[in-house]
Amino acid sequence: MKELVEYIAKSIVNVPDDVVITEEETENGLTLKLQVNDEDKGRIIGRQGRVAQAMRTLLRVKAAKAGTRVNLEII
Repeated sequence: MKELVEYIAKSIVNVPDDVVITEEETENGLTLKLQVNDEDKGRIIGRQGRVAQAMRTLLRVKAAKAGTRVNLEII
């Protein structure tokens, strides 16, 4: 799932080298923390959060197929 978020994020931002994704296992499932350049945060979040919501939806579908839960945090 980390690879999916990384691919999407690097495709959207202007500075793909600054994309950092960390994974944390919690009791609620997997938490992915996405960190990008400050100038690219607006691109990742999108207008009214549409891009971020679309990424979360894709992650939920992939997690459901794997039988787990996932949460995406944008730092």
